[in-house]
Amino acid sequence: MQKSLTLIMFFLFFISCKENKNHQPNIIFILADDYGIVDTQAYAAKFLNTSIDSTFYETPNINKLMSEGVSFSQAYTNQLCSPTRASILTGKFASRLGFTTAMPHRNTYYNQNLTVPKGYYANDVLEHKDNILIEQALINGTSNSAVPTGKNMQTNLDELSIAEALKDYESAFIGKWHIGGFGAKGFQPRDNGFKTLAYFDGGGSTYFNWVNGWNQKTKIRFPKMPQEEWEIGDAGKISGEKYLTDDLTTQALNYIDEKAKDKEKPFFLYFSHFAVHSPYQGKKGEVDYFNTKKTKGFNGQDNAIYASMIKSMDRSVGKILDKLKEIGIEENTLVVFMSDNGGIDGEITPDGNGTENYPFLGGKACLTEGGIRVPLIFRWKGKIKEGKWVDTAVDCTDIFPTILEAAGYNAKQVVEKNKLDGESVIGLLNDIKNETKSYKKDTHYWHYPFNVIYKSPYDGYPLTPHSAIRKGDFKLIFDWYGRLHLYNIKKDPFEKEDLYTLQKEKGDALFKDLISWLEKNVDKRYWPKKNPDYNSKKEVREIPFIDLVGKI
Repeated sequence: MQKSLTLIMFFLFFISCKENKNHQPNIIFILADDYGIVDTQAYAAKFLNTSIDSTFYETPNINKLMSEGVSFSQAYTNQLCSPTRASILTGKFASRLGFTTAMPHRNTYYNQNLTVPKGYYANDVLEHKDNILIEQALINGTSNSAVPTGKNMQTNLDELSIAEALKDYESAFIGKWHIGGFGAKGFQPRDNGFKTLAYFDGGGSTYFNWVNGWNQKTKIRFPKMPQEEWEIGDAGKISGEKYLTDDLTTQALNYIDEKAKDKEKPFFLYFSHFAVHSPYQGKKGEVDYFNTKKTKGFNGQDNAIYASMIKSMDRSVGKILDKLKEIGIEENTLVVFMSDNGGIDGEITPDGNGTENYPFLGGKACLTEGGIRVPLIFRWKGKIKEGKWVDTAVDCTDIFPTILEAAGYNAKQVVEKNKLDGESVIGLLNDIKNETKSYKKDTHYWHYPFNVIYKSPYDGYPLTPHSAIRKGDFKLIFDWYGRLHLYNIKKDPFEKEDLYTLQKEKGDALFKDLISWLEKNVDKRYWPKKNPDYNSKKEVREIPFIDLVGKI
């Protein structure tokens, strides 16, 4: 009986989505930056079995979003922001596109006006490496820095963006881009189908006095760039706000007001926050408040500036929800909230700044759960469940087809035609236990071919290149230094029990699946390589380097 009612609900839901374009929902996708899974009070309450009042951070508006919608307990992104943004935009696993890392401004073939080697891409970076002083057995792979658009120097390469797929919509972008080749012409939001409200194509931004940096047109950083002006950003319309998060919010609210008067076309707003990415800068009054808060130190979270930045970002979410109610469109607007990667864990970063992801292992840059498991929330009043959890594992490639299906498009057709990796999770928003098996995807992949200065949660030394696969309940992390870690994530979400030696056969099978997928989908220039100058006698790690890929 329950299944029959669920099917009827689905049928009515899809009919309502497909009536005509005047009834298509507005869609707002809010992406936070470096925001950890237990940085939200209601997520912390779930995973730490504590009360909301006991937490240090304050997120009343995101809590409200959760109480009025569906939250995912096992939502995955990539280990860093640019790969996740590429996946969200295209619906593909990031490493298929060559997005293997995120970085500050780096030299590429394009911005140095160099001839692109055969088989390479103009926006591949020439080199990216951290200042690691210990012996390294592996040499970094490279990374792409711009999603192909079919424009400029890349006429033979083009990816369908989510904005381009939403043909009946006006799509607008505001905030952090960081997938445009560091200001390369032809690769910015407008080149991917968006109306640009304000954007910056960099990994971080100051939160005060940012306007001049965003509006910089002179090619100071890349004078050889074969374009007249640097397209690093555009601060948009002057709002009068002095703090970046407030400014972007005001510009977004003005856009929503403007679009509410347009009865002909629904809108898709992609609101990509810089919060809570460094530099850590908050409003003095709120920083002072958190410095004296009695719960400071809860779960190891004691950075008052970081807490104040969360407060500002949460307030932004609240203002958007209030605006939708005020102008009478909240029941015809799907709101989605997600983070781009796990929180920067103070125990992992060299400077000790950030948050605390406990009980999850590791943080940003790691392929452990603390680095890739994030909050994901959907709210669509009157259309989906309220105050419920979905425990099915999903990932950021699923955002693209989900939004398409919510808008009434044939998402499966787009997925098949464009060979996307994502699958719509719309069915899970009412069938929260996936009883009808509307969501069938059970395998997720990650690839990070870099030695980085972030500390490994296993031995405390700089991270070596890692790749990972989750298939069903099991997740295998492959450390290219020669170590394999196997976990049953359903039973052990905090990765306390490494099962590889106990279930070696399963671990080896997953390892072969992972390498096979990499060989079919990821070009070798995006793989790490053995360092010919490596001196094993200088190795500081307790176990020797083993080339596991060469042993398959």
